[in-house]
Amino acid sequence: MDRQKNTILIKRQVESWGASACGIAEITPEIKKNWLLPAEINYLNFGIAIAYRLSRPVLETITDGPNQLYYFHYQRVNIFLDNLSLRLVDWIQKNGFNALPIPASQVIDWEKQLGAVSHREIGYLAGLGFPGRNNLLVHPLWGSQFRLATVLTDMPLVADKPVEGNCGQCQKCISVCPARAISLDTFNLAACYKKLQEFKKSRNIGQLICGVCLKVCSGK
Repeated sequence: MDRQKNTILIKRQVESWGASACGIAEITPEIKKNWLLPAEINYLNFGIAIAYRLSRPVLETITDGPNQLYYFHYQRVNIFLDNLSLRLVDWIQKNGFNALPIPASQVIDWEKQLGAVSHREIGYLAGLGFPGRNNLLVHPLWGSQFRLATVLTDMPLVADKPVEGNCGQCQKCISVCPARAISLDTFNLAACYKKLQEFKKSRNIGQLICGVCLKVCSGK
């Protein structure tokens, strides 16, 4: 199969299944060094980043931390992305190639808060946004108001180009962060994680989520 044709077909399929956007990243050996995956699957040289935009009205209900409505929305979007990833894996395998779905929300290393791969890094390389001050990917139109999943594959594809951009003078997330974890130049992961643990207990949601910086990072 032709690389360009493969790429067009995958993006068309994924978006027809309900994804908000889809991008392709080429995975270099340097990137794979940070994976928490066995070396046996290092032959998977492309990452398919799948994005689903969050409901802005749901985010608008957030005040000083997560609520039950956001918690439910967060869970359902992750499930949707995981189901879509499985569907894509099946499609790729039926076309004679290998594919590995990476869950939308799964922590492998709790101390460092790392997943098997970085959805943010794959999403950036796939052209879905630039790294923001809030430690999330920032889409030009949606801000950080979206979730990501990743499918790794050996299907020959054409990689997208990373988005050029930065937060510029915007400091909205800095002023609202309940953990005071965001500054102009740094992100305090430990402070953020501590606040997430507090919310998990005090808000009775059983999930390490916040949503405050997402609410104000809305893009254009």
